[in-house]
Parts: sequence; C-alpha cells; structure tokens
Amino acid sequence: MRRIRYGVACIAATAFLISGCGSGDGVSTSAGVYATAPADLPEKAAPVPAVGDAGTGGTGASAPAAGQGGSGQGVSAEPRTVIRTAQLTVHAKDVAGAADKARQIVAGVGGHVSEEKTTSEPGGDIAVVTFKVPPERYTDVLAQLGRDLGKRAAQHQSEEDVTEEVADVDSRVKSAEASLAQFRLLLSKATKISEIMAVEQEISSREADLESLQARQRSLAGQTAMATITLTVTTPPRVPKTAMPAEPDPSFLSGLKTGWDALASSTTVALAVLGALLPWLVVGAVIWVAVVAVRRRFLPGPAAAAPRPETPAVSQEPAPVPREAQDAESS
Repeated sequence: MRRIRYGVACIAATAFLISGCGSGDGVSTSAGVYATAPADLPEKAAPVPAVGDAGTGGTGASAPAAGQGGSGQGVSAEPRTVIRTAQLTVHAKDVAGAADKARQIVAGVGGHVSEEKTTSEPGGDIAVVTFKVPPERYTDVLAQLGRDLGKRAAQHQSEEDVTEEVADVDSRVKSAEASLAQFRLLLSKATKISEIMAVEQEISSREADLESLQARQRSLAGQTAMATITLTVTTPPRVPKTAMPAEPDPSFLSGLKTGWDALASSTTVALAVLGALLPWLVVGAVIWVAVVAVRRRFLPGPAAAAPRPETPAVSQEPAPVPREAQDAESS
C-alpha cells in the first residue's frame, strides 16, 4: 500500500512539472519526465509598466502605489531615472594646479576621478579629467569648477531619461533568470543523452542572454548612480603680436621706387580698362563698317559739279616801256 502511494505521488509530481513547463514546442521524452521547453523566454519579457500601473519598474524607477482604504487619494508621480553628463572647458595659466584643485572639489562632495589624461604641446599643456559626482551635487560642482579654476571657455550639458530602459532591462533579467532555472530543473530530470544535450544547449543560450542583460543592467546602474563631468583645462591661447613695419627715410631711391610702383599700378589699371573695353570696341567697329557699307550701297552719291566757265588767258608778255623811260635809261 505504501508503494502504491509513493508511485501515485511520483506521478502527480511529474504531471505538475509537465504542466509547469508549458505546452510549446520543445524537447520530447519517452520517459515522461518532461514534455516541452519552458515558454517563459527572456525575449518575451513582461512589458514595461507605465505610469500608474502596479508593480515595480526596476532599479531607480518604482511604480506609484494606489491610495489605501478607498480614500480617493491620487497616485504619486513615478521617479525618473536620468543620466546626466557635462563637458566643461576652462583656460588656466597653471594647468596642473587647476586639475589638482578640481580633484579636491570633487572629492569634497563624495565624487572620484574616473579617467585622466595630460599632454604637453607647443601651444601649452592640456589636462582632460573625467569625474563621477553624486547627482544631487552635480549642478553645484559644475558651477564651482567653472568659477574657481579659471576662465570658462565652453560648457555643454545633456540629460537622458532612461527610466523605461531600466525597467525593461530589469524585467528581462528576471524573466531570463526564471527561464534558466526551469531549464536547469529539466536537465536534472532528463534521462536520455539527446534530451540532456538539447537542454544543455538551451541553457548555454539562456546564460549568454542573461549575462548580456546583466552587463547592460550594471552599466545603466553605474551611469545613473553618478553624474559624469568631463573637464578640459588648457592654457589661454596666445595672440601673436604683429610688429609695425618701419617707414623708410625719404631718398632718391625711395622716391624712384614710389614713382615706379605708381606707374606700374597705373599701367595695370589702364590695361584692365582696355581689356574691359576691347570687346565693345570690336563690336562697335564691326557695326560701323556694316553701316558705312549699307549707306554706300543704297544711298545716292553727291551730284556732279557744273563745269566752270573758261576765263581768258592772261598774257605773260611784259608791258612796253615808254620811250621817255628808255631815253632816260640810256642817258
């Protein structure tokens, strides 16, 4: 009788395991240990709870609880999970001293240095330091760094709300852990080598997915737990001084050079003007030649001049000399 009860208890436990594993496609067995693979997979995680839903939303984002006792009290606002980052550039004469002072300021509020890099260049030293500070002191520390270290050259701030992503990752991690536990339970009940190999393959896949989700969960937790400030300290930029050229003393050579430069400039201007007018002159000359040719072809020429009357020819012989004049000349 005791054996019968023991057998009934085993059959009931086996049936409970089979019903808990689900009815989807999976690894089959003839021994009746299990029938299907668990249907609760990490990629089918529960949806992200919205504002006002019951339950928890994961690290840094808890869902509001409803009022108790039917008093009509409204739900409280859900806290948001935000990643805060800032980039600050400061000009300081003593780069190393400014970087040390920044470390003291951050350490005083409970922060620490995450990364640091210092380089020396011909233009001056450059120090780039990344700080992690508590979110509640983020604004004060950023203002103090820009005020006490030197001259603030540039500043950029950004905020990223990751409340839904944090809740989604937390939910997926829980689902992956539950699914992995069910597969490990099935592995302990498997009796055939094929069943064991199939379940071990599923376990390996689920473990890889779980490790990836846990890494993302840790990354989000680190980014939201502390704000990030990247400080760049450089020396002030040097403004080159341009020396005024000395004016030469007036002399014959300087005057000759000035005159030659003026002549060259005038010649350049004249050639430029001639080059600009030359196309117009060529077009004008062609038009003028065409107009003259048309006038000569179609307009009548001037009337012929009337012949002048003939005038009598003037004798070129000398006039006769009177006799009295001849006698006077001979005497």
